[in-house]
Amino acid sequence: MQSADKLPLLKKSLKMLVEELDPNDKIAIVVYAGSSGLVLDATSVKQKQKIINALDNLRAGGSTAGGAGIQLAYKVAKKNFVKGANNRVILATDGDFNVGVSSNSELIKLIEEKRRDGIFLSVCGFGMGNYQDSKMEVLSNKGNGNYFYIDNIKEAQRVFSKRMKANMFTVAKDVKIQVEFNPAKVASYRLLGYENRKLANQDFNDDKKDAGEVGAGHTVTAVYELVLKSEKDSSPKKMKVDSLKYQKKIIKSSALLSEELMTLKLRYKEPESDESQLLVHPILDHKLVLDVTSDDYRFTAAVIQVGLLLRDSGDKKEASYQKVIDLAKGATGHNDEARNEFISLAETAALLSK
Repeated sequence: MQSADKLPLLKKSLKMLVEELDPNDKIAIVVYAGSSGLVLDATSVKQKQKIINALDNLRAGGSTAGGAGIQLAYKVAKKNFVKGANNRVILATDGDFNVGVSSNSELIKLIEEKRRDGIFLSVCGFGMGNYQDSKMEVLSNKGNGNYFYIDNIKEAQRVFSKRMKANMFTVAKDVKIQVEFNPAKVASYRLLGYENRKLANQDFNDDKKDAGEVGAGHTVTAVYELVLKSEKDSSPKKMKVDSLKYQKKIIKSSALLSEELMTLKLRYKEPESDESQLLVHPILDHKLVLDVTSDDYRFTAAVIQVGLLLRDSGDKKEASYQKVIDLAKGATGHNDEARNEFISLAETAALLSK
């Protein structure tokens, strides 16, 4: 954690967070280099300078007692728990857990136990090198939280300042989305992304199944690729499939007459509740061409295509970096900084691909 993009960047990041918090909020600091220890007990943000001094005095060194550090952090959070408030552990790490509880299964068990107490977990990875992205994602998912990779001051500002409330304040937990397409209009469909967050159909109504969390002002986007019945004849031909011997697929007459393209179902729990609520929203087929869709829609399409290109997916079809860059440039809205940064990354990927 000694390099500039690790502990020094972490200190700057947490100072940003302190500036965004309310005077009645409290912060405690636990370290886990060599052995775990309490650097700062729960301290009101009214004592801002005391918190900043504690951050300035942090030093890197020793091996990483990750498991012990997490246990102590949860213990301090439990001791200072405030009902109805945002009780959260923020794990800042370079991803290297090499002393104490280290296996994914042991850490997951520990974090799952603690989330039932109403204490959520955010994971922030700093620096390059041995950062273990998959482990960090698993930990945050199981801790009813989120995770971020922070390698520069601008990204730190997004996480801890500009989007702090969306990232750190949960307004709904165990959020699940289920989509049913109208078979009279949709010939086939495919979900792009979220491979590691898929649930079985029966899990949607099971309140015991863990799912994702949504923060204040946070948006979640799921993208499906559809082949409409009207487009089926022009889609690539597939091998003929024999008809079923023992059953027959029947489309309801109401589906044939409906203008609905699909029905979206959403389940969520209040942060302190164990019982989900259901929202149902039908979506009509407005038949919009790409040029008249929103900036958000077109930019999302560009991001998805870059993902397919980077993975050299067989589903990339006619996508190219130049097409992606052109599409994204036409969807930057009011010169959005993050979108311009994405375009720069796409241009770099295009050069590297050559």
